[in-house]
Amino acid sequence: MLRLPPFAYLGARTVGDALQFMRDHGGDAMLVAGGTDLYPNMKRRQFEPSVLVGLRGIRELGGISGSAESGFAIGSQTTLTRVAEHSGIRDAFPALATAAGLVSSPQLRNMGTIGGNVCVDTRCNYYNQTYQWRKAIGFCMKKDGDICLVAPSSRRCWAVSSSDTAPVLWSLGARVRVHGPGGERVIPIETLYRDDGIDYLAKRPDEILTEIVLPPVNGTRCAYLKLRRRGSFDFPVLGVAVALRIDGDRVLSGRIVLGAVAPQPREAREASALLAGHRLTPELIAAVAEAASKPSKPLDNTDFTHPYRKKMTRVFVTRALRRLAGLPDSPRNDAEVADR
Repeated sequence: MLRLPPFAYLGARTVGDALQFMRDHGGDAMLVAGGTDLYPNMKRRQFEPSVLVGLRGIRELGGISGSAESGFAIGSQTTLTRVAEHSGIRDAFPALATAAGLVSSPQLRNMGTIGGNVCVDTRCNYYNQTYQWRKAIGFCMKKDGDICLVAPSSRRCWAVSSSDTAPVLWSLGARVRVHGPGGERVIPIETLYRDDGIDYLAKRPDEILTEIVLPPVNGTRCAYLKLRRRGSFDFPVLGVAVALRIDGDRVLSGRIVLGAVAPQPREAREASALLAGHRLTPELIAAVAEAASKPSKPLDNTDFTHPYRKKMTRVFVTRALRRLAGLPDSPRNDAEVADR
């Protein structure tokens, strides 16, 4: 049985409390919300804080306010279950409700928070193992070692982004509110992430993500598809988020963001640019899906083979666009899925 290492738990009642606790304990402290990812990582000795600063007692960080017309504000401590079941989110941004509802299992969604999922640790087959397993292979660059075992000649870590909600929020143009010792700042969510499997967040460890801000719907249609081996519990090995602003039958603008193919969510900018000003015809969808597969460059560091995951990028983008266009899934896509 894997056991948690010893640690002190400090339960904050306000954001100010949490910031003070982090200042007092510096690098020995980590923030914890639902703990559904942090505690297993601590059991495997991937994280070894001596102090945990708990955020669940900060009531003002929970809940959802706003509307489709004005936009929504989602407190970072709002559970994934609440996001998935919120009628306003389901109607206005169904992709976000879908993504939140696909994280892990019902029990863990009742504990896990959207802020935790936005900031969740990157993953890799060589990293997400027990301490004894990692020790037997000499550890990896992300923890205790100095070589990336996925790409041994690389000077960087290639662990992948494992969030379901991050690609969707990126595609929707969400912003995040962050509090730290230097005060409060609101930044586009895409600037929160770095293309580095170890240093994957641009926020400092002593900063707290307190709120996620969604813009007004303004004609947006969106979809999220997730690839994983099992129907529940598994992290994504590919996530595809598509958000389109549509007027009549023409796309005004669109964003396609891929998850779990790089250390950060990866926007398919060339593919998105092809959509502007056009109708979603089968021919356009095929061209966009092909372009979207180009920035998808998965490595052999999660479930399934990386050629299959790249191939599925094209299939999932096609499916998402066809659904937003009101078209049925193509039989050709189903054949491609089976051909692996």
